[in-house]
Amino acid sequence: MSSAVQDVKDLIDHLPDDTSIEDIQYHLYVLEKIRRGQADIRDGKHFSSEEARERLSKWLNP
Repeated sequence: MSSAVQDVKDLIDHLPDDTSIEDIQYHLYVLEKIRRGQADIRDGKHFSSEEARERLSKWLNP
Protein backbone atom coordinates (compact mmCIF):
# COMPACT_ATOMS: atom_id res chain seq x y z
CA MET A 1 0.00 0.00 0.00
CA SER A 2 1.35 3.39 -0.91
CA SER A 3 1.77 6.13 1.67
CA ALA A 4 -0.78 8.87 2.17
CA VAL A 5 1.75 11.44 0.97
CA GLN A 6 2.37 9.52 -2.25
CA ASP A 7 -1.37 9.11 -2.82
CA VAL A 8 -1.88 12.88 -2.42
CA LYS A 9 0.99 13.63 -4.79
CA ASP A 10 -0.47 11.27 -7.38
CA LEU A 11 -3.89 12.85 -6.95
CA ILE A 12 -2.55 16.39 -7.42
CA ASP A 13 -0.54 15.32 -10.47
CA HIS A 14 -3.71 14.01 -12.15
CA LEU A 15 -5.94 17.01 -11.49
CA PRO A 16 -6.23 19.85 -14.00
CA ASP A 17 -4.31 23.05 -13.25
CA ASP A 18 -7.53 25.02 -12.78
CA THR A 19 -8.85 22.73 -10.02
CA SER A 20 -10.29 24.68 -7.08
CA ILE A 21 -9.27 24.17 -3.46
CA GLU A 22 -12.80 22.93 -2.81
CA ASP A 23 -12.45 20.28 -5.53
CA ILE A 24 -9.09 19.19 -4.10
CA GLN A 25 -10.65 18.87 -0.64
CA TYR A 26 -13.44 16.73 -2.07
CA HIS A 27 -10.96 14.45 -3.86
CA LEU A 28 -8.93 14.12 -0.66
CA TYR A 29 -12.10 13.20 1.23
CA VAL A 30 -12.94 10.50 -1.31
CA LEU A 31 -9.35 9.23 -1.29
CA GLU A 32 -9.44 8.89 2.50
CA LYS A 33 -12.77 7.03 2.39
CA ILE A 34 -11.29 4.60 -0.15
CA ARG A 35 -8.18 4.07 1.99
CA ARG A 36 -10.33 3.39 5.07
CA GLY A 37 -12.49 0.96 3.11
CA GLN A 38 -9.43 -0.89 1.87
CA ALA A 39 -8.10 -1.10 5.43
CA ASP A 40 -11.45 -2.44 6.67
CA ILE A 41 -11.43 -5.13 3.99
CA ARG A 42 -7.84 -6.03 4.82
CA ASP A 43 -8.80 -6.27 8.52
CA GLY A 44 -11.82 -8.46 7.80
CA LYS A 45 -14.36 -5.75 8.64
CA HIS A 46 -16.75 -6.30 5.74
CA PHE A 47 -19.88 -8.15 4.70
CA SER A 48 -20.44 -10.49 1.79
CA SER A 49 -23.00 -9.44 -0.81
CA GLU A 50 -25.49 -11.89 0.65
CA GLU A 51 -24.94 -10.58 4.19
CA ALA A 52 -25.38 -7.01 2.96
CA ARG A 53 -28.61 -7.92 1.14
CA GLU A 54 -29.92 -9.61 4.25
CA ARG A 55 -29.12 -6.64 6.48
CA LEU A 56 -30.52 -4.10 4.02
CA SER A 57 -33.71 -6.08 3.46
CA LYS A 58 -34.66 -5.38 7.07
CA TRP A 59 -34.57 -1.65 6.29
CA LEU A 60 -36.02 -1.76 2.82
CA ASN A 61 -38.90 -4.16 3.56
CA PRO A 62 -40.45 -3.06 6.87
